[in-house]
Amino acid sequence: MQVLDTEGRIRQQIAENPVILYMKGTPDAPECGFSRAVVETLKKFGKPYAFVNVLTAPHIREKLPKISQWPTYPQFFVNGELIGGCDIVLGMDKDGSLKELMDKVAN
Repeated sequence: MQVLDTEGRIRQQIAENPVILYMKGTPDAPECGFSRAVVETLKKFGKPYAFVNVLTAPHIREKLPKISQWPTYPQFFVNGELIGGCDIVLGMDKDGSLKELMDKVAN
C-alpha cells in the first residue's frame, strides 16, 4: 500500500467523495460562523457529504489553499471541482443553482 503525502491525500479525498466540505469543526459542531452557514445550507438538501475538520488536520489546513487556489475556509467541492467558500455557497443557494448542482450528485 502506497503512503500518500498530504497533497496526495487531499486529492484522493476530493476524488473519492462526490461532495466534500473542508471546514472548521464538524457538521454537528461547526467552529466558525462561515462553516456553520454552509452546513445549515447543505442540510436543506438532505444529501450525504464528507467533511474534513481542518482544525484537527493542520497539515491539510496548510496545504489545501495551495492546491485549490482558495485562501479561506470552508471550501466546498462537488464532483472534484471547487465550488467555493461560504459566500459562493450562500449565493448559489439564493439563486437556485446550488439545488441544481446538488440534484445532479449521486447519493
